[in-house]
Amino acid sequence: MENSKYIIISLGGSLIVPENIDTVFLKEFTKTISEYADKGFHFLIITGGGRVARNYTLAAKDINNPSNDDLDFIGIATTRLNAELIRVSFGDYAHSQIILDPEIIPESDKPVIVGGGWKPGNSSDLAAVVAAKTLGAKQVINLSNIDYVYDKDPRYNPDAIKIENISWDSFRALLPKDWDPGLNSPFDPMAAKEAQELGLEVAILNGRNVDNLKKYLDKEAFIGTVIK
Repeated sequence: MENSKYIIISLGGSLIVPENIDTVFLKEFTKTISEYADKGFHFLIITGGGRVARNYTLAAKDINNPSNDDLDFIGIATTRLNAELIRVSFGDYAHSQIILDPEIIPESDKPVIVGGGWKPGNSSDLAAVVAAKTLGAKQVINLSNIDYVYDKDPRYNPDAIKIENISWDSFRALLPKDWDPGLNSPFDPMAAKEAQELGLEVAILNGRNVDNLKKYLDKEAFIGTVIK
């Protein structure tokens, strides 16, 4: 396995299951990635839990008083369910099993490897960052449902300013300091800390714009935020 060939993608659960499973998006996404695999690209895709994870954790809190670790384990399970769906969606392009630990990535002759969450205390973004470290990759693509990172939440602040390029120090200043299960953030603060220490470049793109993803892969001008 030529590790330098791998592109790491953190695929937000909000894209996989916004309300119900988005088969239209998944067909377009898997078709696009498969086309690039035919060109010689290799991908390691880590899936998030999104709304499904939040619904389950909210239910658990309504029923009982679970610990943060308990809530994280529920979230991890939902990311792995999403990962199995993505793995199956790729058919013969994908490695036969999802990875459970980004520090242990199998040798594979398949161009796509899929995994989900890893361990309590962080989101699947950290699993993507650790996978990049394991494979020696220097870039991570974070696919979510936003076009850019903003200086504040644009849903509640009409004057929010989009950010196209930002340093890790400035980006991390926009994030909460600590991880909280169910946190809705452009990138997990724990993953951001690790990515900065590794010197990674992270590109945050709206995954629904698959043509824009193609532009990024083709090294053309694209819509999104680059953190480095």
